[in-house]
Amino acid sequence: MEQGSGVCPRGAVSLRLPRKRGKRKTISVKELNEDLNVIGVALGRIPSGCSILTAQHAGRSSGVLVSWVQQAAFTPPSVTVGLKRDRPIAALINDAQRFLLNVIGEDGVTMLQHFGKGFPPEEDAFAGLEVEATDFGPLLKACSAFLGCRVRQVVPIGDHDLYVAEVVAAEADHETKPYVHLRKSGRSY
Repeated sequence: MEQGSGVCPRGAVSLRLPRKRGKRKTISVKELNEDLNVIGVALGRIPSGCSILTAQHAGRSSGVLVSWVQQAAFTPPSVTVGLKRDRPIAALINDAQRFLLNVIGEDGVTMLQHFGKGFPPEEDAFAGLEVEATDFGPLLKACSAFLGCRVRQVVPIGDHDLYVAEVVAAEADHETKPYVHLRKSGRSY
């Protein structure tokens, strides 16, 4: 393969990797590794933020830590959220057909610790937190941005459901950067 040509022999994949001194090294790979551990490491390199997804319906409310959130469209503004199917909050979202994404700021250790353990339906997920009511779900004042979303579609995928939602309301603190993390493996939380 010619350096920089981008053409690989017989369908091989060309990967350009940055080198420390500004030069790039090109590696020719005939086949990608199908080992699940390698796949997990590669998936874990996809950066994600963290949000607290909150929902309410018929006098009940809850919140859950989510990291699989992605903007999905410009018009209408839309997001996707991956939610493990057995999460109790799914029933609230499915009944209400709406939710609020509370985007965690870079100093969000408190939110991560509070919501990281999850909550059974009968437990108050918001005990000890500053919360404000919205039409979409509880707003956590410690977060840096808020997206009020209407569910447009739910797509089952593996052990998760992918919620496709239109963002119909929002607020943001322009001074606070979002929390971003990488996982050691994309095969587990």
